[in-house]
Amino acid sequence: MNDYDRIARAIEYICQPADRQPALAEMAAAVHLSPYHFQRLCSRWAGISPQRFLQTLTPGHARNLLDQAMPLADPGRGPGGAARPHDPAVNLEAITPGEYRLKGHGLDIHYGLHDTPFGQALIAATPRGICRLAFFDEQPDDLIKALGKAWPLTDIRREDKKTRALIAPLFNHGQAGKAEGKPLSLLLKGTNFQLQVWRALLGIKPGRLCSYQQLAQTINKPSAARAVGNAVGANPVAFIIPCHRVINASGVIGNYRWGKIRKRAMIVRETGRNPVVDIIHSRGAGMTNG
Repeated sequence: MNDYDRIARAIEYICQPADRQPALAEMAAAVHLSPYHFQRLCSRWAGISPQRFLQTLTPGHARNLLDQAMPLADPGRGPGGAARPHDPAVNLEAITPGEYRLKGHGLDIHYGLHDTPFGQALIAATPRGICRLAFFDEQPDDLIKALGKAWPLTDIRREDKKTRALIAPLFNHGQAGKAEGKPLSLLLKGTNFQLQVWRALLGIKPGRLCSYQQLAQTINKPSAARAVGNAVGANPVAFIIPCHRVINASGVIGNYRWGKIRKRAMIVRETGRNPVVDIIHSRGAGMTNG
């Protein structure tokens, strides 16, 4: 069992319905570690103590981060009407209508399978940028088929050595790293609305959270929270475009395309590794299932 497996099991145990929060010894026992080794695991993986680890999983803490979320980066449009990316470390490019009709013909895609702080992941890229990042728990067969379905006329090859250089910097303190000092490039397929939402997601800083309604307001569509939620769920590049930072306004973490436990793990690790985030005051931060 690796560090992420133990963290995931601890989160699952902590988030079970209960009348009280578990003690350190109970959390450690749930992942078959001594309290001392569980404390070292929390410090090594998340950069925080077990007490803060537990605290970041409360809806109260999540609501506190929601209160700090606004305003997000301005979703304005740049020259020629093109939406501006909000994270300077990420350059998001959309395929053209002509390229969409060609279904990837003439485009080469290489993919690889790698371990990450959040389990195993598939990453795929074109010469113009990353086009897919997805997590899996057992076998990646469905993800590979989905990649082929999304780009049916593309030459797709597995090249772990080439993709290792891409994935290595992505999990540096919760934000996409730069390769050789240059912004990370993405090449994505999506509707204009989806691309607008994905660009807005880049404005949510590591360690912060945003509600679907707040995100809808950011793109000047306050009545489109449900449509925004659908676009968030369709994000093809997990973690780089941080759809895991969007939760319900109540503070409930909610579902996630790559697993609710993994979403919670991302939030915990980003909170611990980004000191600008104020851990919620213990007042009113009791654990509930959600």
